[in-house]
Amino acid sequence: MNPKYSPLCYRSFFPLLTCGMILWSLTALGCQSVYYDAMEKMGYHKRDLMVSNVEKARDAQQEAKEQFKSALDRFTTVLNINGGELQDKYDTLNTEYEKSEAKAQAVRDRIASVEDVSAALFKEWEAELQEYSSASLRQNSQKKLTQTRTQYAQLIKAMRRAETKMDPVLAKFKDQVLFLKHNLNAQAIASLKNELVSVEENIGSLIKEMETSIKEADSFIASMAKEHA
Repeated sequence: MNPKYSPLCYRSFFPLLTCGMILWSLTALGCQSVYYDAMEKMGYHKRDLMVSNVEKARDAQQEAKEQFKSALDRFTTVLNINGGELQDKYDTLNTEYEKSEAKAQAVRDRIASVEDVSAALFKEWEAELQEYSSASLRQNSQKKLTQTRTQYAQLIKAMRRAETKMDPVLAKFKDQVLFLKHNLNAQAIASLKNELVSVEENIGSLIKEMETSIKEADSFIASMAKEHA
């Protein structure tokens, strides 16, 4: 028997798979409190999950940024190449649009997950302040809570600002793809070239905001790691 598929491997793999599926299901159903309680029992506290979600949101933004840049390059190249099958041009650009939309949705989902766990963390933190018997420790914890909230507010503002910049770019891509779909001729290609200027401007603004958001995420992660050290 191949050791890669040994019974021992199955016994160790399926409990992890089942656990992962259960936790995913709880999140999908919106049972955040149950999900966070389950994760805490496994040793993952809300603070850890918050940092992890920020990292994932940052990475999603980085991937989206690269995809939008790649899509612009592909649109520019395809529309400027003379000749070739128009259907192939449409298929290529439609694929780039769909990839960009998928990356954008991943960013939206990741930002939402950051907001969810952050709200749960701050609510828990606020409630636990009342449990201190030491006034000095309570005051110190309150100070850290205020600092974290301030840093988080800057981070989520940058993330949301970058997120809003994706929609105009996607709208431009979609317009071009739809127009080409119903006008597969040389004149359509020529007219779309003029639209690329505004697309470039929108993507330039998007990349700038995403880079700012990514820097904010890096700063937030470093700050949380420093406090936790």
